[in-house]
Amino acid sequence: MRMHVPSMAPVGSAPRGSTGERRENSLGEFLRARRSQLAPADVGLSTGGRRRRVDGLRRQEVAVLAHVSADHYSRLEQGRERHPSPRIVEALAQALRLAPDARSHLFRLAGLNPNLRPDTARGQVHPELLHILDTSHQAAAYVLSPGFDILAANAPARVLLSPFADAAGTDQNLLRILFTHPGARTYFTEWPVAAAGSLHTLRLNAVRLPNDTEIVDLITGLFAQSADFARNWENSAAIGLDHAYRKVVHPTVGHIELSYRVHGVAAVPGQHLLVGAPAPGSRSAEAFTYLAAMGGQQP
Repeated sequence: MRMHVPSMAPVGSAPRGSTGERRENSLGEFLRARRSQLAPADVGLSTGGRRRRVDGLRRQEVAVLAHVSADHYSRLEQGRERHPSPRIVEALAQALRLAPDARSHLFRLAGLNPNLRPDTARGQVHPELLHILDTSHQAAAYVLSPGFDILAANAPARVLLSPFADAAGTDQNLLRILFTHPGARTYFTEWPVAAAGSLHTLRLNAVRLPNDTEIVDLITGLFAQSADFARNWENSAAIGLDHAYRKVVHPTVGHIELSYRVHGVAAVPGQHLLVGAPAPGSRSAEAFTYLAAMGGQQP
């Protein structure tokens, strides 16, 4: 089946000449200034001996060096896109040959922690979400990327997902678990509900972040791996969820029912923290407490 990712203007975009576009655009101004200070030769590009009308790199050249689309980079400079992902900011820092201090400044302008590193999942998590995760001791909490990679998880969440661990460790993507793991439908007793909610959120992320390669790669891969994904994707809608209810069957303690709240921050669109807790005093609460204490060990 042909993959269809909706093509829509990013949420929050302002039309040319609108009040939104005239807002302060420190990120775009910084990118434009750094671009003008670099010659093609500084980054290994050839001009073919032709003289340029203006100094510096062109937008298209920066986009190529950073492996992003020219349209996405243009939106960043123009202030029509103000919340790039940590991966894109790191790529731009490398493309523009930024020194450590300038790199940190670029991350701050993008509303991100300068200590974020693209090679560490937890390092990509916004500090506000990490704080909530690290203080959620009586609940299962984990942070998801726009493409549903598990960027960080507390101990109860890791134990809860232990049935999906293999020799390489727990699968780090919830969508792949839902649609490709052979035990998913047994574990998630209301699998259609879980699948539908996840796909609605993924489609919304695809609309808001049309150039996110992680999302595109995930969708492409699941179309090839799962007929259920392809069928359900076509019927999904771009809907954000602020809560969810999940019933699971863990092989150690049996049925557990959790009520989830979904948290996000404006600085990192598509990145969400899910915090799931059982009802106090319920059988699920007893099972959850026992499971966490036992460390998820199979009997």
